[in-house]
Amino acid sequence: MSHDSPFIRFGALCAVAAGLVGLGYSISFSLYLHSPSRGTAYADSLLLLAGGLISTAAFTAVYERLRETDATLALWGFVLGLVGAVGAAIHGAYDLANLANPPASLASDVPSSVDPRGLGTFALTGLALAVTGVLILRGGLLPRGLGYLAFLSAALLVFVYIGRLVILNPKSPGLLTAAVLVGFVVNPVWFVWLGLELRGGRRL
Repeated sequence: MSHDSPFIRFGALCAVAAGLVGLGYSISFSLYLHSPSRGTAYADSLLLLAGGLISTAAFTAVYERLRETDATLALWGFVLGLVGAVGAAIHGAYDLANLANPPASLASDVPSSVDPRGLGTFALTGLALAVTGVLILRGGLLPRGLGYLAFLSAALLVFVYIGRLVILNPKSPGLLTAAVLVGFVVNPVWFVWLGLELRGGRRL
């Protein structure tokens, strides 16, 4: 597959879309935290589902671009990203199913069985971004700044996962700061930047 193949171009568009959908999810989730409503809950679920599915194409495209640097490491990063993205999508679908047809009883403090405390959404995606950062810095096929931003995003995502696992309260100041930074700035910028670079179809 060439660096300017139809799928790479499709993946580039999906990367930009993943950044925008991720930003929309962060906005919706913030609104839900401040004023919970059925509408914002539906928006959260739909955006999480859509973002997870869209980002599978972005991770596939970045794997294809970076695999010549280290095929085995790139494959591991791709698997982590794919599992994380699918986990996020299933989490969104799970929440959506409970909203569409609420069960007779559902404890609100029980973690999702498919993405407990964001294992896929935050931790696995963060590890995938860390691997991507290593490949970018080692291979020089994408801008080094994109690699450093991947490391920052990875650190924030893993921190958010650990925070949700230990602190639980998403309004905790440290956890909220990290979530806002990664959700509103770092991740959207990284995915949009990635999409633009993949769309360029050139070595950098």
